[in-house]
Amino acid sequence: MVTTRLNIVLPDTLIREIDEIAGRRKRSQFIADAVRRRIVDLEKDRLRKEMAEGYRAARQEDEELTREFGASDLEGWDDY
Repeated sequence: MVTTRLNIVLPDTLIREIDEIAGRRKRSQFIADAVRRRIVDLEKDRLRKEMAEGYRAARQEDEELTREFGASDLEGWDDY
């Protein structure tokens, strides 16, 4: 895997927490894993929003079709 060195700024308290969990020598891997996980979460959120919008659009289209053809659906049925 190709890597690139970055110079980032983080609060001291966050660095101490990372060191406690991952160890000082594994900071980069810990941060890379955290960023990767965040990207996956953001992509899932984006897809959920797209799906919700699609479902809303499909529902509206279904309701319009039901109104348009509702009367013809009942033609020929006996009255109950």
